[in-house]
Amino acid sequence: MKKVRIDQTEANTKQRSAATPVESGGLAAPTGAASEAASSAQNAETVRLQVEQGDIEDPTSGLQADLDRFRDLAMRSQSDFENYKKRSAREKEEAIKYANTSLLEKLVPIIDNFELGLAAAKSSGEESPIYSGMNLVLKQLNDFLIDKGLQPIEAVGQKFDPNLHEAIAHEPSEQFPEGTVIRQTRRGYRFKDRLLRPATVVVSSGLAKE
Repeated sequence: MKKVRIDQTEANTKQRSAATPVESGGLAAPTGAASEAASSAQNAETVRLQVEQGDIEDPTSGLQADLDRFRDLAMRSQSDFENYKKRSAREKEEAIKYANTSLLEKLVPIIDNFELGLAAAKSSGEESPIYSGMNLVLKQLNDFLIDKGLQPIEAVGQKFDPNLHEAIAHEPSEQFPEGTVIRQTRRGYRFKDRLLRPATVVVSSGLAKE
């Protein structure tokens, strides 16, 4: 029994000796975490000395360049967003301003037909009740449309303007010089500051050639 206990004690002693190795100076070797910390500190010092001596490039030298690049990107993004807001506001304002464009484009041909009917009624005499009534309705309608921003284009006697007029023919004229509108076959309209429909016109080609 005593021999067994002695063997067991020796075995425990050997295990403790193996777990804590002793260096030649009699001091215990540093643990794993302490060894890594010492190694990291030594590496950092080595890198610092190499940077100071110019052997390697400072690893932080590119950080300022990256910071400037990201700052510039942020400023450009902010500027783009501000421009987007201004453009959206302008488009919204124009959409409200010209909201009736489609309606007026469909309405002006009705006015054309009404004017043709008025011209036919005029043949019965300007004192005719039909003509007087139709003329009054047309005046009221035109006044209403003008109040809403619709403006008729005066073409006869004006110099031909391709931005406002659509020429369908050229005719010689002794009354109007070349390039002047002689006759209007369909009235043109502006809606506020935009052209809604060009006036269809006949343009003078000057004096007739003999």
